[in-house]
Amino acid sequence: MSFQQGLSGLNASSKNLDVIGNNVANANTYGAKSSRAEFSDMYATAMTGGGGSNIGIGVNLAAVTQQFTQGNITTTANSLDLAINGQGFFEVRAPDGQTLYSRNGQFQVNKEGFIQTNAGMRLLGYPADGQGNVQPGQAVPLQLPTAGINPNATTEMNIEMNLDSRVGPTLPATAPMINFNDAATYNNATSVQVFDDKGQDVALTYYFQKASTDTWNVYVTANGSPVNVDGGGNPQPLTTMSFPPNGGAPTAPAGNVTLNIPASINASGAETLAIPNIQLNLAGATQYGATFGVTNMAQDGYAPGQLSGLSIEKNGIVMATYSNGQSKPAGQVELATFRNAQGLKPLGGNNWSRTFESGDPIVGTPGQGNLGVLQSGALEESNVDLTAELVNMITAQRHYQANSQTIKTQDQVLQTLVNLR
Repeated sequence: MSFQQGLSGLNASSKNLDVIGNNVANANTYGAKSSRAEFSDMYATAMTGGGGSNIGIGVNLAAVTQQFTQGNITTTANSLDLAINGQGFFEVRAPDGQTLYSRNGQFQVNKEGFIQTNAGMRLLGYPADGQGNVQPGQAVPLQLPTAGINPNATTEMNIEMNLDSRVGPTLPATAPMINFNDAATYNNATSVQVFDDKGQDVALTYYFQKASTDTWNVYVTANGSPVNVDGGGNPQPLTTMSFPPNGGAPTAPAGNVTLNIPASINASGAETLAIPNIQLNLAGATQYGATFGVTNMAQDGYAPGQLSGLSIEKNGIVMATYSNGQSKPAGQVELATFRNAQGLKPLGGNNWSRTFESGDPIVGTPGQGNLGVLQSGALEESNVDLTAELVNMITAQRHYQANSQTIKTQDQVLQTLVNLR
């Protein structure tokens, strides 16, 4: 008389309930993956035995496997929260130097500027140099910059505008050619800020004076002082623009105009540095019968700035944003994938470690190959289907009751045998 079948069934059902209970407990754990108990039947057969009349001796827990399906993605208010949409794992460096793998993207910045998990494990990726160039290679813990961004002197400018062809010439008959305090000596004006090597802003004002049909003089002042003057100190045009009869792109000047801004005094009384060899592009100007308007005024200089924010792009680039409106990469997140993700060893704390069965990690950047992309300000929820788990719990409970009945029946049969006279 054997109780083996019922006893193994009780053990199997109990372990199945343990697995289900663990899934239910982690239904709200970000990045958690559900597990499944997988069973196999057991037979005891002599070496010389054969045929199909062997009676099984119960059930065995063959494996507990994790299901690496995609969980729902929910948005958060933290820009350092990351969700992987697709395959891949975050690589994190444990305090003991071991590299672990996680789907939980709840990250924060520590006092040293490293991006890390709540358990102090640092996110791995590629660093960027001082110019914002990402340096692919061996992944290292990502550390955010603390220093500000240096200023950049203006070297290029671009103006897109329309000069009204319907207005009459304003060129005075006698010198000086223009009086910046007399609007009757020019037609239109517009201003822009440029920056010297110290990042000090210099206020430039462009004055457009119609000299004759299809011909316009362009004057420039820096902090209120003319840029070009003659021997007598009278303002001179920086360049003269000539338009074709149809008012399209100017035929002159040919190419960029070189603008040399001298040192000057700003409105606060401080001296600004000279800014030489600015390349001014006027090819986007037109002269149509419409009101004067500037559609684009761009220059490549900027003042110094301090780090003001961070954002992570879907390709893993960590963008540092500065108070002067500039931004540059501070690094790039690396992801890893495995040929056999179910071979990974769960360590708890939303982490896995590689094993012989999982194979070596295949690393790359988000969106590369079969790796998923990142979503900043979002987290991946657990892939546990709570409704299905509750149904599985009911089924496992019934299995446990049924196996207990087989033991009870075996006990009654044995009792009957014992009571034979």
